[in-house]
Amino acid sequence: MIINAAKAVIDGKLISNVAIHVNQGFITKIDSLVDNPDVNISGTLIPGFVDMHCHGGGGKSFSSLLDEDIRTVLTTHQSHGTTTQLASLVSQPLEAIKEQIQHLKTFVRRGEIAGIHLEGPYLSKDKCGAHNPNLLRTPNLVELSELISLGEGSISMITIAPELPNAIEAIELIVDSGIVAAIGHSNADYETARKAIDAGATVITHFYNALPPMSHRQPTVTIAGLLDEFLTLELILDGHHVNPPAVDLLLKNAKGRVALITDAISGAGGPEGNYKIGDLDVRINNGRAELLSNGALAGSTLTMDQAFFRLIREHDLSIEAASVASSVLPARTLGISHVGEIKPGFKAHFVEIDEESQTLTKVLRYSE
Repeated sequence: MIINAAKAVIDGKLISNVAIHVNQGFITKIDSLVDNPDVNISGTLIPGFVDMHCHGGGGKSFSSLLDEDIRTVLTTHQSHGTTTQLASLVSQPLEAIKEQIQHLKTFVRRGEIAGIHLEGPYLSKDKCGAHNPNLLRTPNLVELSELISLGEGSISMITIAPELPNAIEAIELIVDSGIVAAIGHSNADYETARKAIDAGATVITHFYNALPPMSHRQPTVTIAGLLDEFLTLELILDGHHVNPPAVDLLLKNAKGRVALITDAISGAGGPEGNYKIGDLDVRINNGRAELLSNGALAGSTLTMDQAFFRLIREHDLSIEAASVASSVLPARTLGISHVGEIKPGFKAHFVEIDEESQTLTKVLRYSE
């Protein structure tokens, strides 16, 4: 198969008039336009989006034990350009988490989901956000080892608050198991955050959110995240979670380290109304998801295409830089090979966009 494209982000650069050769789902060659291609793209091709933090969509959640619900979530986000997807699980009783891992790992084995993200239950009650504080736990290495073993390689990332007892040892176990350790829902001071980073943590979960504010007298995990040049900082760019000046500060001081995520809940891509995150009731109104109990933000209704275009429109990033934040960096952070970029040897996962109207035109995901 040969795809002619008017423009495409090829290996990080926006190139005009290219032909992309695809064989068995992989890009084999990129050269000049050819006569009589199989597909003509009049817009701009960018890499398919890689969402490393998403709980649900289309009215369904990744916590469900029904196959059709999982596929509804996947279809919802694929229609918005997400071609590589982690399934994030919110804090639940341990036995429920085990059931959810057991169910989701079959989707990972089939390649429908890239991996599982455990956002909890090892989080700070002081920064619980939309996690039920009664379900949060102190890290236990035996218990954590059981979860990792149950996953059989399907768990890609675990978020943990490093100030909890045994948390640094837990981070070392996570990293030694080949899993990405993320700092999040944390009230850690700077020194504790540095210990977590030295132990191998490489991500901060939804930066700014569920973290302490920055202080010049009492530096915290938030300042550690800005200063460490090797950390990937997740960002929920939905217009509710982080105000624009704070986004600009992050983009300028952590250039190339910001990964767009949705942190979407079941209400993403669906009508406004009442939903749940875990066992907590959520109300979605004007695109904002809030806990009914206290009004706290409860994930988002975001899709990756919305975040991508907002980054360009409101924060003056180029298409190439936005593609790094939405595709390249998430894939590299998670260690997922052959996705997130358009170049030979990578999977043929593309999104066609219209630059003028800033809309997604088409999602092309060729299978092997």
